[in-house]
Amino acid sequence: MWQALANLQFGAAGWGDELARGAVVTILLACSALPLGVLGGLGLAFASHSRRSWLSEPAAAFSGIFRGIPELLALLLVYFGGQRVLNIAVDALGLKQAIEFNSYVAGILTLSVVFASYASEVFLGILRTLERSSLDAARSLGIGRWPTFRFILLPELFRLGLPGLSNLWLSIIKQSALVSVIAGAELMRVGYLAATSTREPIFFFGVVCIFYVVLTSTSELLLSRWHRHLSRGRQHG
Repeated sequence: MWQALANLQFGAAGWGDELARGAVVTILLACSALPLGVLGGLGLAFASHSRRSWLSEPAAAFSGIFRGIPELLALLLVYFGGQRVLNIAVDALGLKQAIEFNSYVAGILTLSVVFASYASEVFLGILRTLERSSLDAARSLGIGRWPTFRFILLPELFRLGLPGLSNLWLSIIKQSALVSVIAGAELMRVGYLAATSTREPIFFFGVVCIFYVVLTSTSELLLSRWHRHLSRGRQHG
């Protein structure tokens, strides 16, 4: 037991610094994907809600595809496909330099797209409800489109969508471990390397497990407080 704990020390003698860096990369992956996923989800939701078929149909198809395939497959498509697209673009510009698609960038893009695909359904359900309530009230008061969007629609979308978005955030944290498949230096990858190097798989995978439990539990606590803050002054029932 003491020998296993000694493997957590920082420096050349232990894996503490590598695990810490892996934990930071995991958090950065999730935090970088979150704003992109939320913005993408809003865009897909408004496009799917549009009465213009050239907007609604591609948006529905896009979100349906990424909700219908495994996240690992989406990661591989983005990683290898993105690299291929970049090199085709470079060749088209007449540049003779091959570009390697960074695993970190591929991870952020994949997590963002997956988050956006599911978040669009959360926002879309709320849009269909608000169309018959808050928005009608805003129109009757003569409020313009931009003030309606900024002060009525957007706050309601986030207040009502926060429970669903919270679940998606927790999923994104866990799905960041998939980046280890393309040699991303996040926590799961580092934990695997440490486990195989020291032949202490139970110990190091247990450390990784504790990190994810602490991170998701802390996220749930903060999100719960934020939801109570957004719902203050409103009657529940």
